[in-house]
Amino acid sequence: MGVADVVYYTIHFQELRSIIQWKTWHNPVHERKPENESVSLKVCFSFLDQTSRSFSAVIQELHPELLVPIALFYLILRGLDTIEDDMTIPIEKKDPLLRDFHKINEKEGWSFNGNGPDEKDRELLVQFHYVTEEYRKIKPVYREIINDITQKMGAGMADYCNRAVEGKAGVETVKDYDEYCYYVAGLVGNGLTRLFVESGLANPALNERPQLQTSMGLFLQKTNIIRDVREDWDDNRRFWPREIWSKHVDDFEDLFKPENKEAALNCGSEMVLNSLNHADECLYYLAGLKEQSVFNFAAIPQSMAVATLALVFRNPNIFKKNVKITKGEACQIMLDSTQNLSKVCEVFRKYVRKIHKKNTPKDPNFLKISIACGKVEQFIESIFPSQNPQALQRAAQEVKPPEDPAAAKERKEAREDIIYMLIAVMGTLLVLSTIMIGIAYLVGARFDIAAKQLKEGNFRPPNSDTARKIAEKYDRGEL
Repeated sequence: MGVADVVYYTIHFQELRSIIQWKTWHNPVHERKPENESVSLKVCFSFLDQTSRSFSAVIQELHPELLVPIALFYLILRGLDTIEDDMTIPIEKKDPLLRDFHKINEKEGWSFNGNGPDEKDRELLVQFHYVTEEYRKIKPVYREIINDITQKMGAGMADYCNRAVEGKAGVETVKDYDEYCYYVAGLVGNGLTRLFVESGLANPALNERPQLQTSMGLFLQKTNIIRDVREDWDDNRRFWPREIWSKHVDDFEDLFKPENKEAALNCGSEMVLNSLNHADECLYYLAGLKEQSVFNFAAIPQSMAVATLALVFRNPNIFKKNVKITKGEACQIMLDSTQNLSKVCEVFRKYVRKIHKKNTPKDPNFLKISIACGKVEQFIESIFPSQNPQALQRAAQEVKPPEDPAAAKERKEAREDIIYMLIAVMGTLLVLSTIMIGIAYLVGARFDIAAKQLKEGNFRPPNSDTARKIAEKYDRGEL
């Protein structure tokens, strides 16, 4: 921890507290047992740690039935994504690799060293034979699901790469944007749902609601696309649809010019609005997960996404650098998101309200954003009412609910304590006053003069002439 971190956490002590709580008190629902694993499986989990620490942590806490299938599912899709992202691979070679990647999973000893030397996850493909070896060991029904998703995703990626080669790089319409996000993330939600249901750890009704599955993936992907706009632009990639940004600027690069700050913020707001429309369906989906580790696995990324959405909303820094929520805030979110749906709804409500608070009438989408925020809150209210129905009924009938005996006793004791304190204070004042009057009498104070003046209606202190006359009147000449 550097000096800057020490200063930051000194000011934001609550975030430091959240980090300590997560590190100290978080107990995994299930724990992975490396001592029982084969060498090849240990290598797979090592690659999982290298490619994504955040996902690796939640995957390794999954129910034993899904631990290995989902870990391999992630690594296979990461391998596919590594080929798609690598601009050094010519399209003639990339296209068949992407379209046939699902067949590679069944090939013994397959590996690939054709990635560029700077490709971050190239080593995963160099040693991909470890993944395929473990893949062939899992249940056939899980292999069928993973293969199906890999085939569909590979075909979608290949189509997008071909469009880029033809000079159609970037996304034109909102429909294209949704389609792209579906292929890279929505399909993942579909595959995970099928794995959850097949393992018996989720409500089978989720398989009948593909829109909910898709929203889970799209909400994450769209939020990341908004957050990474500067990084993608520096890498010569553009995922924001022209249909949205062309309303605010003439050319996409204009979003990064300081003189277009207000237009860029309005464009970003519309992108956030597009993502926010999936939020209530994500909560609906989470209600169908029956097992705690599966719930944690699905809920944590969604909570992180809504927090990120609140961070990037009307934030000019997204056009200058990659912005992220702090580690302390992330730990608090994880603490809240690993309990139950009610706590996750509180997280969503908290960050949706932050978006609503930052919303401004100057934004062309002010009303639509307000409605989207209200839609999320309305959904939360429908499943977790803030008012108890029985309490509302009693209030309507003007009947007081029966009082809890313990609470009544506590209230009575509090009243008695207040009375005793008043008696003690008044007694103390009385004793002090008596002592002071006694001392004044002993040193010669003339209370009879004071009493007479009060009877005559003189409530103010006398002036100097009056005081002298009174003194002469009562002077006995002894001195």
